[in-house]
Amino acid sequence: MSDKKKNFAFTKENYKWMLIGIGVLFLGFITMSLDSTPHGQGFLGLTLGPIIIVAGFIIEFFAIFKKSKTEE
Repeated sequence: MSDKKKNFAFTKENYKWMLIGIGVLFLGFITMSLDSTPHGQGFLGLTLGPIIIVAGFIIEFFAIFKKSKTEE
């Protein structure tokens, strides 16, 4: 039993990057909600918030597809 390798899909580092990505996504949604113009039509709601959200999704994709260093 000890010679069998545990084959999990994600490592601890993957989960760390996933949490960072979720935090960035949350930050993007908060940024969008801080826009003071009606219906969020200002710079924060239309430009900065969506850019931060896209960055969060890029981090999430990186976290999912990142392979561990010990994998061969």
